[in-house]
Amino acid sequence: MKINFVSNTASKTQNLNPLNFVIILLFAALFTQCKIYSFKDVSIDYTKYKTVKISFIENKARFVNPQLSPSLTDKLQQKILNQTRLTRTNNDDAHYQISGFITDYNVTTSGVSSQQSATNRLTISVHIYLKNIVENKTDEFDISRGFDFDANKSIEQAYNSMKDEIIKNLTDEIFNKCFSGW
Repeated sequence: MKINFVSNTASKTQNLNPLNFVIILLFAALFTQCKIYSFKDVSIDYTKYKTVKISFIENKARFVNPQLSPSLTDKLQQKILNQTRLTRTNNDDAHYQISGFITDYNVTTSGVSSQQSATNRLTISVHIYLKNIVENKTDEFDISRGFDFDANKSIEQAYNSMKDEIIKNLTDEIFNKCFSGW
């Protein structure tokens, strides 16, 4: 078997080895049929799950950043509504119910240069409850992310310069744990 491909820019004909062609077809078939590996970001059975209730993520950390809770809650709501077909509701019978709280907002030294602190790390931890009404199941998990910043900056300056990255990373991790099985 000989397969010929003709280039638009040249009249040359290139040959594709039949073995390579078969291998490409097999990989294509495997990745489109396989249930383990999927190119989908979300694994929700929309025949069973239609609604989600997203509660305010409270800040119970020792140090409270007043911007963090509302920003994280809002971004999580946006991500769920934009990347799933779930309908947001405030009803207590929602198929998925997500709640949680910030458990830690802490700064530590993460790098030292010439006997002085050169890099600090802001660590934020969140505890999440995911209640699945359909299966009568509740999952709990913690996520914790560290964000390095220049030690010459205050914690407020560091947060303000990194807040988009912080909120995005925390939101992505919560979303993936809830809906992607990561």
